[in-house]
Amino acid sequence: MSVQVRCLSFRQPYAGLVLDGVKTLESRWRPLLAPLEGHTLGVHIARQDWEQDADWMAVLGGPLGMNRAQIGALRDSGERFGRGVVAGLVDVGGTWLCPASLHGEELQQLEQAAVLIGLQEKHLTRLSNPRWLKEPLRARGGRDLWTVEIPTELLP
Repeated sequence: MSVQVRCLSFRQPYAGLVLDGVKTLESRWRPLLAPLEGHTLGVHIARQDWEQDADWMAVLGGPLGMNRAQIGALRDSGERFGRGVVAGLVDVGGTWLCPASLHGEELQQLEQAAVLIGLQEKHLTRLSNPRWLKEPLRARGGRDLWTVEIPTELLP
């Protein structure tokens, strides 16, 4: 038996940060995850790394107060299943547009949850209840949302 879920590819380190419960807010330029509110999303680990600057390291080491060893352990955890796999599941919450006018402490709290800086005018989606599969499921990633069949024996 298997379950069918919608899936989204995340680049590292963000896939691991989602599944380890550090990243609880996903940001996109459009409301991609809005139709999935109240549903479970498969987390696919893309083969490529996030190529943008290292804002995520600044957030982890700054506002979240992690030291170099903690950040390294978190990265290692995210790599436990390798790349090109569906590695876990997360529940999808509400989606909203972050206003361009948002600044100060409220914006900092959102940036900490997203582990990313510069969220204004992006669509933000709450993520909760992250869980790693018992074993990785090899799968070719798709663009945007795609569907995957996960054997029930892999479910946490």
